Amino acid sequence: MFNGLTRREFIKTASMAALAMAVPVEVFAAGKTDADLVVYGKIFTSENNRIAEAFAVKDGKFVYVGNKAGAKAFIKKGKTEVIDYTGKGLVMPGCGNGHAHYLSAFAVQSIGTMIGYDDDVEKFLTEIVPSTVKQARESGAKVVYGMGWEFQTFKNNMPTRQQLDAICSDIPLYFADEENHKALVNTLLLVRAGVMAEDGTVLKKADDIRGGEIVIGSDGKPTGLLKEQASTYVRSFLDNDSLFTVDAAKAVLKKIQEQLLSEGYTMYLDGYSTYFFNDVYYRAAQRFDKSGDMNFVLGFTCEIDSWMNLDEKLAQAAAVKKFNSSKVKANWIKLFMDGTVESGTGFIDPLYLDGHQGIVNWTEEEITDITRRANASGVTMHIHALGNAGVNRVVNAYINGGKPEMRNTIVHLRNVNEPDYKRMADNNIYVTSGMLWHHNSNEIAEELKTILPGKMAYEGYPMKSFFDNGVPVSLHTDYPALSNSPDDPFGIMEIALTGVCYFESGAPWWTEELITREQALTALTIGCARQMFLENERGSIRPGKYADFLLVNKDVLTCPVKEIHTAKPAATYFEGKKVFSM
Repeated sequence: MFNGLTRREFIKTASMAALAMAVPVEVFAAGKTDADLVVYGKIFTSENNRIAEAFAVKDGKFVYVGNKAGAKAFIKKGKTEVIDYTGKGLVMPGCGNGHAHYLSAFAVQSIGTMIGYDDDVEKFLTEIVPSTVKQARESGAKVVYGMGWEFQTFKNNMPTRQQLDAICSDIPLYFADEENHKALVNTLLLVRAGVMAEDGTVLKKADDIRGGEIVIGSDGKPTGLLKEQASTYVRSFLDNDSLFTVDAAKAVLKKIQEQLLSEGYTMYLDGYSTYFFNDVYYRAAQRFDKSGDMNFVLGFTCEIDSWMNLDEKLAQAAAVKKFNSSKVKANWIKLFMDGTVESGTGFIDPLYLDGHQGIVNWTEEEITDITRRANASGVTMHIHALGNAGVNRVVNAYINGGKPEMRNTIVHLRNVNEPDYKRMADNNIYVTSGMLWHHNSNEIAEELKTILPGKMAYEGYPMKSFFDNGVPVSLHTDYPALSNSPDDPFGIMEIALTGVCYFESGAPWWTEELITREQALTALTIGCARQMFLENERGSIRPGKYADFLLVNKDVLTCPVKEIHTAKPAATYFEGKKVFSM
């Protein structure tokens, strides 16, 4: 075996990679002109794996891509900046992150606290919550907010609302887990949300909030733990409009931009844009763009939860397109089909070993109707589905209700029924996925065998099958969910090639689904651009496109595979302008 491949597969893959590297340099030019910038080096264009030697940039766009001799004709002494990156690493298009949650994560950092991946229950109750409450009181905040506790660490000693009440009973407390699929709250917030009365009477039972679970204790009352849509429902009763303002959001966008550009991302689709149930981030992005300070393309999703008024939310999703510009794209609806397979809330078939099937938020008929109505108004669907039954239901709905040209997308896809790969490809259904979860330890792998049926325990997140079947695919990090995962493109690229995370010693996961370097780079660049309807403007190095590119300090096409995660952008360029440098 060679990195999880048979010898025959290894030779075939290596030969294809060598062929891609050997493709003759083709010359592309948009017309002779004096360039503002000329770059020499090994250039991965994301155009059918072509490698070029040079390109020229004028007025923020590529005007020439080809060999060094041809590029020299675009140089005017005293005007054209020349960068010779030959032998220093790889030049490549700017990367895209097809799904993450920087907006909510950075917002929480600005108004609350982030809980560490390894923080345990004792630290949470004796240090983190008291400190956060103290800060809230000193600032006059109306809400105590936090995010990041890890379910596997907390599950055997889950904090209760009574323990939170003992720390603070007069300000609503809301602490989301690191996946944002669960939350811990105090009694006051449950009362405000109508889950309990002030006298302790239970007003909503365990499954009264559609698509969620209010965890009930042995006393017949809520424990303070909320799962899936129950947590989003209760969160909607916070004072969201005053909690996070437009000015605060604009300041946060600057910080997000700094992180994205430092990691090499110039395109990003957010998976939780209406986290505060308002349009605060939309308005902030519009101001940020108009100020001339925005140096990446931001895609917004309008989330619709199964307990919401569907007609109102569909109208809202169509209305926010008024914020669109060349750098702001408010074109998506986000739904949760199910939860997460590892925590027992994914929608799977066959059942979990204890006999349950997870949480499913929507019927197939509902998803079909939503897709039809959204696509008719020019809005694309972006649905979270991890379990194979959930994925299948979304595929059926997209085929029966959607328009292929709308590039309706499925996110995460932990398990996929074999026939659904071809059905996705045939109907232009996009996926944004990643093997970053595969860095989980051998202990977790063994635990999953006690929860999940058969191969589902260790055949988790596919990748190669998407490419083999011609499914349009982009990569994502889901930041800050599973916050111990790499967030940069080269960290997740290495996992997609090796099936194991660089800082762990566990055995590789599902090696049959590992992909090639070129496939990973394609999914990170032009793949994300296509998902975001940007492929005619960005995502590859070609004349006429915006000059979004990276100078990477390592050649990730040829370096030892276990060194790929060490690669960093020495510089990030957006529309021909250097916007980050080490």
